[in-house]
Amino acid sequence: MAEGLLIAVGSDHAGLNLKRAVVKALGERGHEVLDLGTDSAESVDYPDFAHAVAAKVVSGDAPLGVLICGSGIGMSLSANRHPGVRAVVCSDTFSARMARMHNDANVLCMGERVVGEGLALDILDAFLGASFEGGRHARRVGKIEL
Repeated sequence: MAEGLLIAVGSDHAGLNLKRAVVKALGERGHEVLDLGTDSAESVDYPDFAHAVAAKVVSGDAPLGVLICGSGIGMSLSANRHPGVRAVVCSDTFSARMARMHNDANVLCMGERVVGEGLALDILDAFLGASFEGGRHARRVGKIEL
């Protein structure tokens, strides 16, 4: 697993508890975290946080991002509006690993209401532990952007 990465992290109110666990785990794994919020259980709009994380990934400030909301879906839809972002919702380790290896995914989205903390951290490890294979996959990833 790559160590010492700067990873941009964000959540809405529905993903706050899991975000806190992810931030802690990333630090324990030797990564620097750019926590872009939210820091409160007050209702907020998930696109605001998805756009903030996506902007950091697109700019190159952070090579990877993690977004958490209730389902992960809204975050992925919002983040994927940014050219160059390949945000995936993952609820299992196989999908997280394949998203990095075959799709060069750069933003992991999870749903706090879908996965528990233990599984979420396993998914995070699978995502961070995999790397893009390139080759035939690079050609396909290149066809994603219009």
